[in-house]
Amino acid sequence: MPFIKIHIHFVWTTKKFVPLLNGKTLRENVKSHILENCKNKGIYIDQLAVQKEHCRCLISLGKEQTVSKIMQLIKGESAFWINKENLIPSRFDWQDEYFGISVSESLLPIVQSYIQNQDEHHGKETFMEEYENFILKCGFTKMG
Repeated sequence: MPFIKIHIHFVWTTKKFVPLLNGKTLRENVKSHILENCKNKGIYIDQLAVQKEHCRCLISLGKEQTVSKIMQLIKGESAFWINKENLIPSRFDWQDEYFGISVSESLLPIVQSYIQNQDEHHGKETFMEEYENFILKCGFTKMG
């Protein structure tokens, strides 16, 4: 029996970074739905935070799961559900792109804590400020 332990920290945003997931109740509903959907599909989410214009999660990959398939299942199904339930007044879409980075076992507690404290963190720095600082530090190009 294979033993695989690969953790990925994912971030994905609403289309054009528009803050459509306003209100704590809405974000909690989206979070609960994503967690339940992932559980039903055998996707193990260690941590999940839903913010106004982005989601951030820590996932442990299964032996037959791929990054692209997991993101397709989470993003596609959750957007479909948000639209079907008319949770926001306009059409909802996630940005096509996403960010994923592997997390070493020794750093799991730090990433878990960071995801758990997103509300507090974004009280000090907006997602766009965080994003701009991160891509500048790493030399990446912007999503979207």
